[in-house]
Amino acid sequence: NVLPPTFPVFSSRSSHKPVYSTPSPVENIPQNNECKMVELRGAKVASFTVDGCELICLPQAFDLFLKHLVGGLHTVYTKLKRLEITPVVCNVEQVRILRGLGAIQPGVNRCKLISRKDFETLYNDCTNARSPPCSSYLFSLFIFPAVG
Repeated sequence: NVLPPTFPVFSSRSSHKPVYSTPSPVENIPQNNECKMVELRGAKVASFTVDGCELICLPQAFDLFLKHLVGGLHTVYTKLKRLEITPVVCNVEQVRILRGLGAIQPGVNRCKLISRKDFETLYNDCTNARSPPCSSYLFSLFIFPAVG
């Protein structure tokens, strides 16, 4: 059984944007597979330069900076969609390199990359969306004060 290729499905609301499409991975050529460790917010993260653009490892950046701010990586992908940021899909060699560096877990066979600018947009969204700890508790005390 051979499945037909995936084509974008267009919504009737907008004839310009696909509702769903699977982006192709980065072209597997030597210059795209040169990994460097770069500093991001005081930590070292893995990066590749693709078409002149520095792209950082999204799961590694999530582990270092976002996992304490949001529920999980799925939440990050939901935020990226809302922010209209499309991460770049790693090719097989990039995934192998990232596993070897420990940037992603040994069993992981997919990974996405994101530009620094897009990461900062995502980071700001995650930090600004957070409410202060105990704010709902304090609000409930204000609305329902203890009767003494």
